[in-house]
Amino acid sequence: MRGASHDTQILKDMKVCLLNTFDQVGGAARACQRLYDGLSCSGADVKFLVREKSGTDQSIEVCGSRRGGHLRALLDGLILHRYPQRQLHNFSPAFMPACAVDTVNRFNPDIAHLHWIPQGFVRIEDLQMINAPIVWTLHDSWPFAGGCHLPGDCRRYEEQCGKCPVLGSGVADDLSRRVWKRRRDNYPLSRMTFVAPSRWLAEKAQSSSLLQDCRVEVIPNGVDTSLYSPGDRAVARTSLGLPPESRIILFGARHALSDPNKGVDLLWRALEALPLEIRSQCVVVTFGEKASKLSASVDITVINYGEVEDESKIVSLYQAADLFVMTSRQENLPNMIAEAMSCGLPCVAFAVGGIPEQISHRVNGCLVEPYDTDVMSSEIDWLLRAEDKQGGLGRMARAYAQERYSLQKVALQHIALYEKVLRSAHADGMSFSS
Repeated sequence: MRGASHDTQILKDMKVCLLNTFDQVGGAARACQRLYDGLSCSGADVKFLVREKSGTDQSIEVCGSRRGGHLRALLDGLILHRYPQRQLHNFSPAFMPACAVDTVNRFNPDIAHLHWIPQGFVRIEDLQMINAPIVWTLHDSWPFAGGCHLPGDCRRYEEQCGKCPVLGSGVADDLSRRVWKRRRDNYPLSRMTFVAPSRWLAEKAQSSSLLQDCRVEVIPNGVDTSLYSPGDRAVARTSLGLPPESRIILFGARHALSDPNKGVDLLWRALEALPLEIRSQCVVVTFGEKASKLSASVDITVINYGEVEDESKIVSLYQAADLFVMTSRQENLPNMIAEAMSCGLPCVAFAVGGIPEQISHRVNGCLVEPYDTDVMSSEIDWLLRAEDKQGGLGRMARAYAQERYSLQKVALQHIALYEKVLRSAHADGMSFSS
């Protein structure tokens, strides 16, 4: 193993390479960027590789050309046209070869840390060519399923996939089965360690046929708790041009208004059930998707900020709101709930995925049984009527976020895992060609 004859030398010389398809697009990109920042501040030698960069951070390296990346992603998705009943944006075959592995191996890392890597960035078959132990953060179910990102109620990943409901397929030997077999035949599992941001996803991974015998550690995604912090509500509203006296309900996510998983239909249903005297005082503020997609089915004022990339503006949105609502049907450990909590903003959400690991009911937010919009409406009403409750829950949310999600704490948890992986590889006599 590179440069390591004993533990202290392993720690001193550790080099880490992070890989994510994008640098800013999507929750996984934001989580990876924050880990990169946290590790860098902790003194680690870290490289961040992406297929496509939209930000201005010069230290992030793009693998290959932008045009080549787009072409690989396009070609990778062509096979999906055989499944006209498929769910959109919920299946990635990862067939196309790419150049990421060559770039990783030139860096000669001690740890290759994968995040969200489909869409023409890293092919399944390429993983065994990475010359380092692999750590892989599960941002969804894709690494242990037959190509889907969100399987819903399907548990075919516990066997060998096939008859994939995400593809709308009734055929056993379909694309999901073929992707599952490619994983089975090409994963270098003896040197792979997996990280799940939530216990919920860790349990899903360990119930899968592919990862049932693998190490799966639980480490949450981090948040910059110094940036995402409580602020003056009146000042935030003035800066955003929001009405100063309204009760502001914040709702946001990538594809917030068009992705069925984000549950905007459930949001409208919950808001429609609010008492008229409360609803008439409310303004719903949404972000994450352009206003042209907006179609509210309830008589309530809605202001849409579209896609917001400026983090300081996102912080102002959290600071301006009375509460944050999440109506997703499936989630892992949502960044936006962690961000809102860090800003001292109480959240109301369905108890799905890892969300119950973030929110304790009426302690630092409100949890609602999926997908009871009447109860969600009641919880929203309860919070809006009691500003003292908002403040108390918000303070508890902030304290929890500082304790669990700070960049330094999350970085230290990852460093401890990397050290454990390196010691294990050293003890097992693993060596990797440079």
